Amino acid sequence: MADTFDLTVIGTGPGGYVCAIRAAQLGMKVAVVEKWPSFGGTCLNIGCIPSKALLHASEMFEEAGHTFPQLGIEVGAPKLNLDAMMAHKDDTVASNTGGIEYLFKKNKITTFKGTGTIAGTGKVTVTGDDGETTIETKNIVIASGSVPANLPGIELDEERVVTSTGALKLGKVPENLLVIGAGVIGLELGSVWARLGARVTVVEYLDRILPGMDGDVAKQFQRILAKQGLEFKLATKVTGIEKTDAGLSVTIEPAKGGEAQTLATDIALVAIGRLPFTDGLGLDEAGIERDERGRVKTDGHYKTSLEGVYAIGDVIAGPMLAHKAEDEGIAVAEILAGQAGHVNYRVIPSVVYTNPEVASVGRTEEELKADGIEFKASKFPFTANGRAKAMLASQGFVKILADAETDRVLGCHIVGKGAGEMIHEAAVLMEFSGSAEDLARTCHAHPTMSEAVREAALGLGDGPIHI
Repeated sequence: MADTFDLTVIGTGPGGYVCAIRAAQLGMKVAVVEKWPSFGGTCLNIGCIPSKALLHASEMFEEAGHTFPQLGIEVGAPKLNLDAMMAHKDDTVASNTGGIEYLFKKNKITTFKGTGTIAGTGKVTVTGDDGETTIETKNIVIASGSVPANLPGIELDEERVVTSTGALKLGKVPENLLVIGAGVIGLELGSVWARLGARVTVVEYLDRILPGMDGDVAKQFQRILAKQGLEFKLATKVTGIEKTDAGLSVTIEPAKGGEAQTLATDIALVAIGRLPFTDGLGLDEAGIERDERGRVKTDGHYKTSLEGVYAIGDVIAGPMLAHKAEDEGIAVAEILAGQAGHVNYRVIPSVVYTNPEVASVGRTEEELKADGIEFKASKFPFTANGRAKAMLASQGFVKILADAETDRVLGCHIVGKGAGEMIHEAAVLMEFSGSAEDLARTCHAHPTMSEAVREAALGLGDGPIHI
């Protein structure tokens, strides 16, 4: 008789593999199902990790060409070796995906390669190259992730009309790149190719970039990106893309309607968001309910409408962030072990890994106003930070929002070099319901960029020291 697992996880992206490892740590017998040749899902293979490798490499290229002379470093004009840069990206991916394979072996997790289909309570059918296998399991976690969304009538070929997948493996720097969507993915990948020499135009349906982020952040960040050469066409929609011998002809028009015009470009990157991936899971046949957006419905403890089946990550409601999926994976594993697994959705950081970075945690000013919450706000610019000046990194600011009566920090928003690292002291503070005064009275090392966070907190009291 086949072995029965305590838990089978479908998908080995950040949510899935973390869930599996945590469950194994808690003493469960765990299996994972993965249809891709390597583990790690979108994040490690064609998303977070490879994009960060290219972001870092392109930043170094730009610094060598523009910043080094100001620092007294004379190396001559840098020469781009795109093949070597892509090889660095691929090596980074291989190292990370191989690391997950090692962790599965270390934690005695059984792996199945193929497409996992839920065949009812306690059963997962895996269809792979070697045929069909049925897994007997007490619990199932759906962690199948998401895929890029597309526009109606637009044909993706991942060569000229690409998603993030194709944008990460272009064979040469395009002369012109049109980015459709001014969200995180579009701005990150647009900035990569802009630094390497492409003329980048960003088309966004809304009248602002970074929908959902703090308005002050979006405005200043757009100005910064414009100075870097990115052109923005806001409140504009793409209605068609025609392939020509010379490249692409993209038709755009005002979002509210109006006269259409065409733009010529070499590559069009469609970055309008992502959709939950549920193909092949057998949800309808198993009686697992979905919401109006195709996401798997869950209760407050990640349980679906089918007994013994849970879901996490991009396939359920909430921000499509790898670390959100990881925390949900840990929470589910702990719930199955009889513990009180929990995710605080009010304290999930979000980062845009451009240069400078944008980082946010908690509520925005617009959200607080919409909810009628009385608050106070303070901003401290990096132009007044000594370390930032020394590093030629004085663009941006730290903004902190706190409850007007209790002084409890409700949100923190940073535009600046290393913002993605600095945001976590605000996250820890907020996790423990800390106040702006708590942060202001915490000694910060000098000189550091993080001093700007403290100064912003001081601004919610008697005022900052350095402005």
